[in-house]
Amino acid sequence: MAVALALLQRGHKVTLLERGTAGAESSWAGGGILSPLLPWDYPDPVSSLALRAMGGYAGWVDNIEATSGHDAELWRCGMLALDVPFPDEALRWCSAHGIRGEPGCPEMQNLERDVCTGNPLWLPGIAQVRNPRLVAALQAAVTRTGGTIREHCPAVGVVRDGRRVTAIRTEAETLAADSVVLATGAWSGLGLEGLAPMPQVRPIRGQMLLFKLTPGALETILYRNGLYLIPRRDGHVLVGSTVEDVGFDKSTDAATRARLHAEAAELLPALRRVEPIRHWAGLRPGSPDNIPIIDRHPDYDNVFVNTGHYRYGVTLAPASAELLVDLMEGRTPALDPAPYRWHAALAREWHRTL
Repeated sequence: MAVALALLQRGHKVTLLERGTAGAESSWAGGGILSPLLPWDYPDPVSSLALRAMGGYAGWVDNIEATSGHDAELWRCGMLALDVPFPDEALRWCSAHGIRGEPGCPEMQNLERDVCTGNPLWLPGIAQVRNPRLVAALQAAVTRTGGTIREHCPAVGVVRDGRRVTAIRTEAETLAADSVVLATGAWSGLGLEGLAPMPQVRPIRGQMLLFKLTPGALETILYRNGLYLIPRRDGHVLVGSTVEDVGFDKSTDAATRARLHAEAAELLPALRRVEPIRHWAGLRPGSPDNIPIIDRHPDYDNVFVNTGHYRYGVTLAPASAELLVDLMEGRTPALDPAPYRWHAALAREWHRTL
């Protein structure tokens, strides 16, 4: 939908085919933190795309909200990272990349006294968005800008003419197209009849919990050793998440629920007295090193791909859309597109699951 809106705003006509409900997979299921969890831990291609997106995110959301009439609940609440290894190196990275970072903890009345030990770093500029509401706003913005979204309408194949795809086939009809964008998330590695699958993309499950506390019980994101707590202004707190290579299985389990609850309560004592109101799982479009594929399909001149964002599709959405649309229109992009090329993805190997 981010690509669709960018194309519409540049004067193109867009029809979006959605196999299910628009934005209801990993975009809906995640937490909405607008940063890689510990941004200094990621390779440069992730950092470059993330910093580009983070720098313009507020303006991007403002435009979506003004167009759609929906509130995406962008909130610059900051993030407190605990037990950070090599904190001095992390602070140097932040300084070099324009991210404000401070050693120690801010004044927070609701944390256990012994939580703020082991090299805490306070990142006051980190923001979040309430991703289900961003999804709703983005969908409305696309349709109000003249785009068409056809839900429960999966593509089943293509019509080809040499190195061009001239139409997309659904179960009910064939739709002519001048250009085609494949943004099929965790399903990208399956391919489509007539189109080769995208390399190295596979589903990675993440389980999350949702709690309801009084507003103000937590007012910043907390992160420690892979666990994060994300507050919403109305008192909801999200806790996540797992990283599970289990194929297209979105089931949840009681052991994971208990572990996430116990670990979260170590950071926020109020969670000890309540039970989760929801437990769910989503499927991320996993890729080696979290580096997405944003490129022209190697077999066709007018087919483009935008996938493999792993844990950071919401974070990277505006910068990814900008890069892809620049490539589609033959413009020189603001970022070097080389790390996101199809053939670069072929060369990467799975060895990190951050």
